[in-house]
Amino acid sequence: MHGKLKIDNQRTKIENRYAGFTPLENSGVVAGSLFPRIFREIPKRVSISGKKQRFLTGFTLVEVVMASALLIIVIVPILKALTVAQVTGNIIERRTRSLTLAQAKLDEIKARSVYNYSDDFDQDDLFLDGQYLCNVQDAASGSDLRTITVSVGFDLDGDNDLSAGEIEVTLTTLVAKRM
Repeated sequence: MHGKLKIDNQRTKIENRYAGFTPLENSGVVAGSLFPRIFREIPKRVSISGKKQRFLTGFTLVEVVMASALLIIVIVPILKALTVAQVTGNIIERRTRSLTLAQAKLDEIKARSVYNYSDDFDQDDLFLDGQYLCNVQDAASGSDLRTITVSVGFDLDGDNDLSAGEIEVTLTTLVAKRM
């Protein structure tokens, strides 16, 4: 009986010592070294002008404002970096799609030139896919040789005209007359 009383007294002392703490601080007591020693050593009650009053734990307004300010200082550059990454990703996607479309157009012209070498391949503002436009320039480079230049870009301003600032990819090839 004496042993049980001693264990109950120890348990009561421990429970009284940590009564009134927030769950975060209680978890620090359980977890041991997860929280600094200061969280475990805050007294249960303090004396103010001779009266015992409960000691309230938590964050002050200053601590909350400082934590918010630090959070904002950290989050703003991260959001800016994500925005830059998204814009860069969009540019890379447009250039890749433009390159694919330009290669396909060049392959089409080369295939047509096998049987129709005398045809004129010049085209301006040809729609390829969605808002992608294409300009094709055909120039003679000799009696049996032609220079084909394909420019493809994304119509950013929506005017159905591929201007110099909208061109993403320009490919040039030579096409020879087949005998």
